[in-house]
Amino acid sequence: MSDSKRRTPLPLIILAGIALAAFAAGCGGSDSDEAEPEPQSSEAAAPAGAAEADGAGQQAQKPKPKPEKKGVTITLAGSQFGEVLFDGDARAIYMFDKEKGSESECYGDCAVEWPPVLAKGDPQAKGGVSGGKLGTTKRDDGTTQVTYNGRPLYYYQDDPEGVVLCHNVPGFGGLWLALDASGNPV
Repeated sequence: MSDSKRRTPLPLIILAGIALAAFAAGCGGSDSDEAEPEPQSSEAAAPAGAAEADGAGQQAQKPKPKPEKKGVTITLAGSQFGEVLFDGDARAIYMFDKEKGSESECYGDCAVEWPPVLAKGDPQAKGGVSGGKLGTTKRDDGTTQVTYNGRPLYYYQDDPEGVVLCHNVPGFGGLWLALDASGNPV
């Protein structure tokens, strides 16, 4: 027999041994002497057997804080009605006087014509807007809508940048009104 034929079974034996050891250990958290891909600091070291083999247990012990996601900016700008609320893209913002609290009543065709100001992070106050008056409310569709002074905020679908077209306009059972820095209709 040649030397090459004697060496061929050795890798198969090693692979079979590794497979058998993995099978015996089961799925997940085994106490292993193998080095983990990331070194652990003395602060993050877990008691023996607490960390999962893939390192997921360490992440569960000390989660990294999520960075605060900044949302839509609400600011004041001049208009034919004086200083009113706009977003950071210079779109006028309105309230619906039919709504008496922070829950939206504008859905379906109403929300198409008067889209809600949605929050994709924490709303930001700028230029005379009170950050303490900014908030959010959950909509029936699961999205989050920005509120100001406790009232849901909306755009008018056809407003061009920097223009208030629909202040004091009736529609969908109420009036649509532009807001001042206090959150009151102008």
